[in-house]
Amino acid sequence: MKALLRRFTWLGLLATLAGCASTSHPPIQTVDYVDLERFMGDWYVIANIPTFIERDAHNAVERYDLNPDGTIATTFSFRRGSFDGPEKVYRPKGFVRDTDSNSVWGMQFIWPIKADFRIVYLDDAYSQTIIGRNKRDYVWIMARTPQIPEADYQRLLDLLDQQGYDIDKIQKVPQSWP
Repeated sequence: MKALLRRFTWLGLLATLAGCASTSHPPIQTVDYVDLERFMGDWYVIANIPTFIERDAHNAVERYDLNPDGTIATTFSFRRGSFDGPEKVYRPKGFVRDTDSNSVWGMQFIWPIKADFRIVYLDDAYSQTIIGRNKRDYVWIMARTPQIPEADYQRLLDLLDQQGYDIDKIQKVPQSWP
């Protein structure tokens, strides 16, 4: 029964992320180039337009590891409902779709569908990033640290506003680490 419930959860997430391919916006602008090895590692989710599984997430962290075959092992973990709530872990697989820039990925939650993920901002130090989607339905502002300066956060929101996102939908993710 638990396996069946998990499958329905994945199917719901897939339907939410895949959606239809059309959009009223031009394609979202991505960064020119991503050094995949530098991009790998832990990213704290500072803010997002949450998918249904991310609602009420605390201490959300996305980890990327480059596999020998060029795919990206992804581990998304968070605490549900509070900092001491139950831990949830998801492990989708990333696929680099644009190998010239490495900034356009497919993220596969269940076979065979790969959701659209795009690196739309990445600072020179590889310490802050934004992952967006052409549909502008979901977005993740992430950093190598659990908090970023408010001025940086506002600058990233401005960038998303310029890219056509409804920034009123973006919510900060509670982060508190020892």
